[in-house]
Amino acid sequence: MANKNHRAPLSDTQLRVKALESVLLEKGLVDQATMDAIIDNYENKVGPHNGARLVARAWTDPEFKAQLLKDGSGTIAKLGLAGIEGTHIEVKENTADVHNMVVCTLCSCYPWTILGLPPTWYKSTPYRARAVRDPRGILKEFGVEMSEDVEVRVWDSNAELRYLVLPMRPEGSENLTEDELAALVTRDSMIGTSVVDAIN
Repeated sequence: MANKNHRAPLSDTQLRVKALESVLLEKGLVDQATMDAIIDNYENKVGPHNGARLVARAWTDPEFKAQLLKDGSGTIAKLGLAGIEGTHIEVKENTADVHNMVVCTLCSCYPWTILGLPPTWYKSTPYRARAVRDPRGILKEFGVEMSEDVEVRVWDSNAELRYLVLPMRPEGSENLTEDELAALVTRDSMIGTSVVDAIN
């Protein structure tokens, strides 16, 4: 029987991070309290749970939704979620006729405070190049097939302006609470490479 306390070996990336952390601490370039604060920030304060709560509230509060679509930056800032990379954010709403998708063709500009760390594929050259040239093809690779009557719009983030997709509320979710709705929202649905599935 396997030892329940046994941990899987660290990946190469994890080993490198551990080594870098040790060197920074050993040389006094960063102290442990600062390191702990950074880790706590990324584990508990920033991340897709923030974006999911924005989406769930927009689904249940028409006035908030109107504000979010009109002034994403200001609305997000009022909730204390702007951060350095969230100073200028536009929210694009998916509808039955329009599907929005976000890319950053120059690098990987991304609203970390509301979506967390960008996924590896978001930063990859193939995604950045093909999202603009062949958005339907990219969506299909993510398992999202858009009919020809749905317009696919691609929004190119940059250092001055980032985008957040407001996915369509799934069918069958009318009786769910805001917390239950937030649990359905994924990071990828807020980038536009997935949709929020209907509730059966």
